Parts: sequence; structure tokens; C-alpha cells
Amino acid sequence: MNYFIKTNRKAGKHEKEPQQTITIPHAQQKGRSEMNLVYLDGAKEPYTTSEIIAECSEVQHHTITRLIRANKADFEALGILGFKIHKLDGRGQPKKVYILNEQQATLLVTYLKNTEPVREFKKNLVGAFFEMRDELTKIRIERASERPKRLALNEAINRWENAPKMAHSTVYNLLLKGVTGYNKTQLTAKRGGETGIGCLNSIELAQYQALEDMAIALINLNFSYKEIKTMVFRQKEKLTRRVKANKKRLSSRQTYKPLSWK
Repeated sequence: MNYFIKTNRKAGKHEKEPQQTITIPHAQQKGRSEMNLVYLDGAKEPYTTSEIIAECSEVQHHTITRLIRANKADFEALGILGFKIHKLDGRGQPKKVYILNEQQATLLVTYLKNTEPVREFKKNLVGAFFEMRDELTKIRIERASERPKRLALNEAINRWENAPKMAHSTVYNLLLKGVTGYNKTQLTAKRGGETGIGCLNSIELAQYQALEDMAIALINLNFSYKEIKTMVFRQKEKLTRRVKANKKRLSSRQTYKPLSWK
């Protein structure tokens, strides 16, 4: 399950900076490969785009944008009508892609003819927004439970006799790499968040906390950084094997079991 997208620049006026995306396993259009339907902006608000709606509804994008422009006041009554500019491959001409919140997206699909692809997309979009909001709730819960652990980790590092140089950032980068394979700089560049931990989804946050608990215990026992690093990446190898096993279960239509560090 992929939760994130890359952003390369700051958002301009009326543009929303994409930060996080969730893949909905059931959100597939007939004859299409699985794709992301809903994203998070920098304020952690779910949205979709006119481009996604056009593709999944099997309607030309210029038809979708024409509908938005013709009913602009209706959409603006439901929130800021954001957009981003894309260059078309080959010709280099700009294309405006509208950013639509849940209410705006729901309104837009009511303007479309009720074809079979549109009906299928409506169901998938409702499910995608619901799952994204459910994911946001889980993230908030995990972040709340992580805060006291971060304080405990800071205190342990402050007392650590075997601490490496720049111990706090070194340990935090190690924990991030143990979960995602990236340090803070790499992760924020890849996923568009402001902080490393702010880039993590709910599953990764739970895994990060498990590593925090382990790091606190090992630091209190005065283990060296090298020893802690070895144990962190040993856990990462176990996680990788479990991810592969779960993917195999999904492909064979078996019941998915949530990942754990036990």
C-alpha cells in the first residue's frame, strides 16, 4: 500500500501542495489498473483532481474543466477552488488541473452523465475519501501516543555515555530509515512533508514507535550506536519479509493480516 507522492516545488497562488496519498485497493475502474484517487494537501485535508475524475469517469479532461468554469461560483461556495499547472508532454503547453475537496468533487460528479464508468467512479471516490479520513484519524492517534516516547528518547540520549556526534538527529534519522529506508532529508524530499515523522502514515508511525521503544531500552543499557543500528536494520529486514508475505496473501485473495513488530 502506497501512501505518498513526491512534490518538487512550493505551491503558487491558489495552488495546493500535494503531500500524502492513499491507495484504495477496491478503487479500480473496469479495464484500468489500480490508481490513487485521493490526496492530502499541506493542511492534511483530502482532495482529488479534475484529471483523476476525467480519467476514471472516461470523460475528456477539457469537458471536466469546462464544467468547473461554467459553475465556478458553486464550487467556490464549497471552498477555495485551487489548481496546479502541468506542461503537456511534447508540446510544452500548460494544462490547468483543478484541486477539488470532498464536497467539490461530489458536486462535480453530479454534473456528469450517469454512465457505467461514472457510477463505478462515484462508489470508488466515496470509499477513497472515507478511507482517507479514517487514515487521518489513525495518524492523529499515533502521533499523540508518540509524543511522550519522543521526550523519553530525548532524555535517554542526553544521558547516553556512548552517544555519537549529533546524537539526536543521528538516532532520529536511523529510526526513519528503519521504517522507510530514508533519512529525514530524503523522506521530506520524496514525500513532501515538513518533518520526517510528519511524512509517516499510521502503519509506519506504529512501527516507528516500536523502534523508539527499542532504542530507549538499548540506550539506557549504554549500547553503542553501531549495535543499535544493527538491531534496527535487523527489524527492517523482518518487516520487509512480512510485507512480501502480505502481498502474496493479497494476490491469492487471502485475508490480510496487519503488520506488527512482534
